[in-house]
Amino acid sequence: MKTYNYPYLALGLGILLLVIIMKGSETDAEGITMLPLLTLLIINECAFILTAAAVYIGIRRLMATGFQAMYSATVLVCLLLSIQFMLLGIKLWPL
Repeated sequence: MKTYNYPYLALGLGILLLVIIMKGSETDAEGITMLPLLTLLIINECAFILTAAAVYIGIRRLMATGFQAMYSATVLVCLLLSIQFMLLGIKLWPL
């Protein structure tokens, strides 16, 4: 696999994992989440690393080849997903 395709794959997986985290963290009437907290945190951390790596690879590729609209948009959405996963991890973490 060529590394320049990685941000496209990370974008799809990141969105899928975001949906899983959002649905899994919903609580029922008793305050219990659909997925255990440790599972949610592990999925969140893996998704953060996945999207952060996509941003790194994407920025390196853009610096080497120049501006490409679709690729830049993909890297930008991966950056936003990475920030979202970081904030979700902080929100999910019990204090």
